[in-house]
Amino acid sequence: MTTASTRNDQARAEIMARIRSSLSDVPDTPPEQDTPVAWTYHAATRPDLDHAGVIDLFVERVEDYRATVVRCRTAEVPDRIAAALREHGARSVVVPAGLDGGWVAALGEFEVRRDEPRLSRAQLNETDAVVTASAVSAAESGTIVLDHRQDQGRRALSLVPDLHVCVVRSDQVVTDVPEAVARLAPSVRDEHLPLTWISGGSATSDIELSRVEGVHGPRTLVVVLTQD
Repeated sequence: MTTASTRNDQARAEIMARIRSSLSDVPDTPPEQDTPVAWTYHAATRPDLDHAGVIDLFVERVEDYRATVVRCRTAEVPDRIAAALREHGARSVVVPAGLDGGWVAALGEFEVRRDEPRLSRAQLNETDAVVTASAVSAAESGTIVLDHRQDQGRRALSLVPDLHVCVVRSDQVVTDVPEAVARLAPSVRDEHLPLTWISGGSATSDIELSRVEGVHGPRTLVVVLTQD
């Protein structure tokens, strides 16, 4: 008869074997020293995917988070933004100072609010939606990152309104988080910009797994993905 102790020993042995296997290529050097690891982005994580496959994976993962992805060409972005706002019943929208002028021009039917001078938290809370660009996205995790340049605005803009329409260019989509971090390094290291990581609309669950949306940020995320 297999006892609980025996099962625990077997599980422990299996875990330790996996750890030893994963460390097999690490040289026997002092632990306080950095160990270079051979790494090729994309090929190391998903060698089975070309860039079109990476884009498809990104769409799949984002939609898993109950977000909406709208694929279009660059010239169609203004109309797609307006359609997304209209579909979700938005009447007011805040736009960052550096947002593409063509995108803003398509918002004539909405009350467009500028963040200059800065809107108060109460004003942002009363605003239905925000439209931003983005910095980079990771397909494997379905994550979009903002580094809050002029076309993305300060962090509060993308956290307070209930609907976020975010434009992602296909050339901004990389395979996984390490590659995204590498692209973001200059923003953080050289320009000291903050980062906001977005994986779907804001949601959380209590101990009974009751899902509540909109607690930590926008309840609804619409991604306008450009592919030219």
